Amino acid sequence: MSKTHFYRDTWVEVNVDHIASNVKAIIEHLPENVEMMAVVKANAYGHGAVDVAKTALQAGAKILAVAILDEALELRANNIRCPILVLGWTRPKDVQVAIDHDITLTYFQQSWIEEAATHITSGRLSLHLKVDTGMNRVGTKSFEEALQIYEYTSNKSNFNTVGIFTHFATADEDDLTYFNLQYESFTSLLHRFEKRGIIFKQIHTSNSAASIRFPEQTFSQVRVGIAMYGLAPAKEMKQRIPFPLKEAFSLHSTITHVKKIKAGEAVSYGADYIAENDEWIGTVPVGYADGWIRRLGGKSEVLVQGKRVPIVGRVCMDQFMVKLTDEVNIGEKVTLIGEQGNEKITIDEVAERLETINYEVPLMISNRVPRLYTHNS
Repeated sequence: MSKTHFYRDTWVEVNVDHIASNVKAIIEHLPENVEMMAVVKANAYGHGAVDVAKTALQAGAKILAVAILDEALELRANNIRCPILVLGWTRPKDVQVAIDHDITLTYFQQSWIEEAATHITSGRLSLHLKVDTGMNRVGTKSFEEALQIYEYTSNKSNFNTVGIFTHFATADEDDLTYFNLQYESFTSLLHRFEKRGIIFKQIHTSNSAASIRFPEQTFSQVRVGIAMYGLAPAKEMKQRIPFPLKEAFSLHSTITHVKKIKAGEAVSYGADYIAENDEWIGTVPVGYADGWIRRLGGKSEVLVQGKRVPIVGRVCMDQFMVKLTDEVNIGEKVTLIGEQGNEKITIDEVAERLETINYEVPLMISNRVPRLYTHNS
């Protein structure tokens, strides 16, 4: 366990051995010579970008991907020297910062390239061209548009387009019609570039879902995010993953107060919960300021002494209450996500209760909850 010091009894544990295992399993599943790009944007999906990045690289990933320039700079500040790609839009006026820190940026607009050129004072900007094949988020919409801005960069000595990519919208779904349309659109575009003698060194389309389901349809790289953390990209995919994924994220706290209330007494704001009998109530120092949102009050459970106990009353900003089966000691461990004894609460279970996707759950847990990095015992 990490030696990070903190002064509260609530913490996240990130099992780095599980992340390493997931990375290795994915790489082994891919064709030879396909590189894995580990996606560590959004603080590594809430797991902690620096530690996850180092773990993924040690396990065999070759490249890191982030969403914004600030995330890439955090990695560089922590002495991570591998190639880093910023997947999202970066302000043209900040391109010199990317050059100075050897960070690759994404481009897809003629106006962006023209303005960026005016802000380069030294060095050469490494770039990937983003093509929109149907996600309709960002990217060039036609071959002609892609060719135009590519040729503009190729005629400028301070630009170096080394890669091209797109993003699939439905690779995790049962109906593959749209996926196939996107794949065919991208390969057709590549062939048109090749006919003009334009060959890209780095080509990537596959996210976690496509990497797992269609390894034969990958290019030189894949972008793996959610699967690296041990989570299936979608419910529909759980039975399609041909190797075990190991969930890395767990969330824990302790009981800080125990009291016995009488039948008819209420718990928490609004007095929504009223005890039907005499009950033991425990207080847990986690609240919506930590990302354990109010919607979980009255509709979720946690683990205490290896048993499921319900959250009762409304979740407060910093605390919530649970109905205990019996009196327990102050300091008793509470598991909100993870295992205790023979019981387990998964991220998928919490996501289902919140009517959302598993991606969102670890991201909800705020940075005021410390992350500890653990290994298999």
